[in-house]
Order: sequence, then structure tokens, then C-alpha cells
Amino acid sequence: MRFVPAFILDAVFVLVFAVIGRASHQEDAAGFLVTAWPFLVALLVGHLVAALLPGRPRRPWSLAWGAVVWIVTVVGGMLLRVVSGDTAQVAFVIVATLVLGVLLVGWRAVAALLRRRSSARAASGSVGDDGSLDGASEHAGAASIDDAAASEPAASDDGVAEHDRDPRRD
Repeated sequence: MRFVPAFILDAVFVLVFAVIGRASHQEDAAGFLVTAWPFLVALLVGHLVAALLPGRPRRPWSLAWGAVVWIVTVVGGMLLRVVSGDTAQVAFVIVATLVLGVLLVGWRAVAALLRRRSSARAASGSVGDDGSLDGASEHAGAASIDDAAASEPAASDDGVAEHDRDPRRD
């Protein structure tokens, strides 16, 4: 059940995709569920697939998990649209693939970047003369966050630094 928060955020982004898409074609934005339902069903399947893969990504907020969810959401959503009698024109497939990729993988990339920066700041933090943590002050010398990032553990294929991993999950 640890994928629920990521699923909810992904579902919000799928709904945003549907609302923006309908509004851009001067369609009633209130009917966004008609556009969104196949992608929401496929999104749920995507999270289940990511959770059940043999060499699965470990964390729902990882880039690898997001990539699995994105691909299953686009392919499954398009298949459900066609099976239910709707269209899946080439232009729509291209736009949906790109927009859902940015939305479903993009927030995970931003989260990974923020985690990496947070780790770098924590690693570069030092105790100043006044006893406060102040990694960016004159008391810490000329070290910058970029210098600290260079000494940070390398991120794995799912965008999570080794020290961020829960050893119980490995």
C-alpha cells in the first residue's frame, strides 16, 4: 500500500491532463472524466505492474517506477479508449505520450533532484562558531554545495542515492 500517495498524485496529474486537453479543444471541461477514465484505469494497472515486476523498482517515487507507470498508462489508456469506441488518432497518441511522460515521470525527477540537493546540504552542513548548523556561511569555508554533491554517493538506476535506501527493502 506504500504506492497509494504516488498513485493519488499521478491520478491528479492524469485528471489535469484530461481537463487541459478538453479545454484546448473547446470541449466542455466538466466532461473530463469521459477522457480521463481509460487513463485512470491504466494508471492503476501501471502501479500494480510496477509493484509486481520481478526486478521491480523499489520505490513508487523513483524514476524507474514512474517510467513503468507512464508506459502502461499510455498504452493501456489508448487501448481502453479504442475498445470503448473512442478514437486514438496519431496526434493524440503523441501528445498524450509526451504530456503524460512529463507529468508522471517529471514530478519524480523533481523529487529526486530535491532529495539530492537536500542530501548535499545536509552533508555540507557544519557547526559554526556560534554552534548553529550553517553549511553555507563563512564559518564553513569556501566549500559549496556543488563540492558536497561531488562527494555524494552515486544515485542508482531509480534515481535514489544509496544512503536514501531503506536496507529492509533490499
